Amino acid sequence: MTARPARTAEQAGRQVEEILDRLAATGDRAVCGAAEELVRALMDFYGAGLARVLALAGQAGPQALERLLGDELVAGMLVLHGLHPETVEARIDRALLRLPVELVGFDAGSGLLRVRSTAEGGCGCPSTDAAARASVEDALACFAAEVTAVELEPAAKGEPVLLQIAPRPSTVGAS
Repeated sequence: MTARPARTAEQAGRQVEEILDRLAATGDRAVCGAAEELVRALMDFYGAGLARVLALAGQAGPQALERLLGDELVAGMLVLHGLHPETVEARIDRALLRLPVELVGFDAGSGLLRVRSTAEGGCGCPSTDAAARASVEDALACFAAEVTAVELEPAAKGEPVLLQIAPRPSTVGAS
């Protein structure tokens, strides 16, 4: 069985955990220890390489660094290795940039992110809310792993517009 390459840091982490779990199920402690040591060595190696890439991109100018930080795969790897130079709040803002939501608040202690929909329309159905929440969670997976839960608040409703109806202007004598 050949493994498909992971597309996000979260997927890669799950894949590594599944493989380690399969090895643990064999009961061979030496194999499990060697596998965990291998994962640590690779993480250290790739982390050092990513740190070097960040330094070189910074020397190349702000546009090069911005392109790296805006790439979901690279951002996920930087977060995974604790190398992402932006604050969690900046990374949350970056992740939400293309979504029809606005940030209401983030509690770093609990990992709860509260957002409000800015999309026009929508029926407020649970399935619509679940889809919106899932799109926020997907966007955050690469940029802000610190977010552990997303709460979607209903869109702010404006005051109803008062429609005033007046009689039509008289057409008598207007010929």
